[in-house]
Amino acid sequence: MTNRETKSKVMTLGNKLARTMDRREAFIQAWIIVKAGSLELSVKGTSFGTRQTALKRLAAYDPSQIRTWVTPEPENPADPAAMAVMVMVQGGRGCYRLGYLPRELTAVATVFKAASIRILPGDIHGAKISLSA
Repeated sequence: MTNRETKSKVMTLGNKLARTMDRREAFIQAWIIVKAGSLELSVKGTSFGTRQTALKRLAAYDPSQIRTWVTPEPENPADPAAMAVMVMVQGGRGCYRLGYLPRELTAVATVFKAASIRILPGDIHGAKISLSA
């Protein structure tokens, strides 16, 4: 990534973060995120029964076989700014809404181009999504 591209991403992300936090802190966080090249977030809403079943099934696959992406849901009645985390297994039938990005970081997700998922084991499964620039 060139210096110009880095600055552009920091400015874009910093301005989006500044909507929800102190401007100076927003640009510090933006710089950290862009320099790291990715941002890992917990997927919200995975504790529901059918999503727990989906997580258990996804855990059986190699992560390279799972395609993950985020998509806006402007028709969502609970939050028109919601960003859904979608998953699909290669060779599978259709895609599945696994959960949502944290509400306070939905604006940030638009800066990232790629996503991958990590299933967290435990009595109640969870998932983290890694967004990369």
